[in-house]
Amino acid sequence: MRSHYCGQLNEARIGETVSLCGWVHRRRDHGGVIFVDLRDRDGLCQVVFDPDRADTFAQAETLRNEFVVRVKGLVRARPEGTVNPDLPSGAIEVLAHELEILSVARTPAFQLDEHASVSEDVRLRHRYIDLRRPEMIDRLRFRSKVCNSIRNYLDDNGFLDIETPILTRATPEGARDYLVPSRTHPGEFFALPQSPQLFKQILMVAGMDRYYQIAKCFRDEDLRADRQPEFTQIDIETSFMDEAGIMAVAENMIRQIFQRHLDVDLGEFPRMTWGEAMRRFGSDKPDLRIDLEFTDIADLMQGVDFKVFAGPANDPDSRVVALRVPGGASLSRKEIDDYTRFVGIYGAKGLAWIKVNDLAAGIEGLQSPIIKFMPEDVVKQVLDRLQVASGDIIFFGADKAGIVNEAIGALRLKVAADLGQVKPGWAPLWVVDFPMFERDKEGNLNSLHHPFTAPSCTPEALRDSPDKALSRAYDMVLNGTELGGGSIRINQPQMQQAVFDLLGIGEEEAQEKFGFLLNALSSGCPPHGGLAFGLDRLIMLMTGASSIREVIAFPKTQSAACPLTDAPGPVAAKQLRELNIRLREQPGTASTD
Repeated sequence: MRSHYCGQLNEARIGETVSLCGWVHRRRDHGGVIFVDLRDRDGLCQVVFDPDRADTFAQAETLRNEFVVRVKGLVRARPEGTVNPDLPSGAIEVLAHELEILSVARTPAFQLDEHASVSEDVRLRHRYIDLRRPEMIDRLRFRSKVCNSIRNYLDDNGFLDIETPILTRATPEGARDYLVPSRTHPGEFFALPQSPQLFKQILMVAGMDRYYQIAKCFRDEDLRADRQPEFTQIDIETSFMDEAGIMAVAENMIRQIFQRHLDVDLGEFPRMTWGEAMRRFGSDKPDLRIDLEFTDIADLMQGVDFKVFAGPANDPDSRVVALRVPGGASLSRKEIDDYTRFVGIYGAKGLAWIKVNDLAAGIEGLQSPIIKFMPEDVVKQVLDRLQVASGDIIFFGADKAGIVNEAIGALRLKVAADLGQVKPGWAPLWVVDFPMFERDKEGNLNSLHHPFTAPSCTPEALRDSPDKALSRAYDMVLNGTELGGGSIRINQPQMQQAVFDLLGIGEEEAQEKFGFLLNALSSGCPPHGGLAFGLDRLIMLMTGASSIREVIAFPKTQSAACPLTDAPGPVAAKQLRELNIRLREQPGTASTD
């Protein structure tokens, strides 16, 4: 039906007769001549309807926004003074000879050139309109090209694209599973995979050696801007390769993608231990574009009478840190109060601060509600340790280590963004040497990554000192976002059982839940490891989108709902009976039994 896409036309086509198909983006009547901006996925082209062709002109008068049409006409140069330099086709127009209306459209829910004022809910409910926007088309086209580059890179490096099951069994991977009832096995359930983790390990046991998959994964968890209940990850696993080798393969892939699609050289990928990252930035995914760092001052606060600092300073599970912000003394009291409320979101009980208005004036040059509670020599030691200058502000965090890290870590990002202290460009990083476990509020051990991650010690050392054990895990971080993570996996059943024991998973339960994996590990399992990248996050970063919903064709909302299809939704009682499911009756509703 078409000979060209709208965005492909330029001066080289002048004098040619072309056929175009697309949507009416805008119609304008000018002195008896009708101009139509015709839009397809490649761009816009101006089509001119002249009254000399009466039938075609009459049809053009009926056109409205979003009508689908086919136009045949002559490419000609635009008159002098009407060239649009912002369009690839801006130097030409098409004089229409024929017009065919392929589909009429009712008035759209919103105009495509006014999307900024349209709520996200409206855009997602009418996603078929929203996806026509050039921004969305460009992002999805970009995503497609990046996926193609990923496949080519991994194919060239000997990886096999292998699909793994979508219907599997529930596994403990840190989030809730989406469950699927089985009609043929009454009372039993499949689970949608949180990742292909176990299957890709079994592929290594099977001798596939190098596997990859651009895989759909599912997690029933609370959502944020960079989270979705269903998401896509670039899943990689390889045998007979250590951490350095796997990280090199992954780093080269990301480096090539940025070079090819953004013309960006990411430069060196420095390595930082998890312990250093938490000490300096309070985060295991620090944004290195920001120079602000934590300074520990617990040793200076252990003997002061100010219990807000002294209590945490004498508690081995707590931290007292200072964050020096150059130029921050210009912040108003209202702005500081806003930051106090902000850190409260992360559990902080308050936010102490000192403004350094005039360093040379000593204590008199400082402004703070906490100065009166602190000895002058301690204040001076804090200033010396932080190497402050006039015009700085110091923020303090004093609480349980987890609260301090999260609250002051988030403050570091926010105040840097507010004060324009985020350097431009890209800051990649590998974070390594993660702890093997973390403890919950009840004191129970949980895997920091997942229970199939190999520790960097023997089973005996792991059992003796689980809190000190480090894992052979690694995360790639870019501009404060975790792009992907992975680890060397456990390939010995004795080590796997040791990990299960520490997690409270006994032999009987382990055999019930993971018997197929344990049997595989006992059948000649090579050393292996891998990692997975969040494709949605990667594309979000590369396109500068505000959330991953902007780079997914049909995303869910923050409440894990689909406004387009109204999913999730109820099902008929007959379907429930076939699945042997009875819903618990809710107050004010009728039974579905």
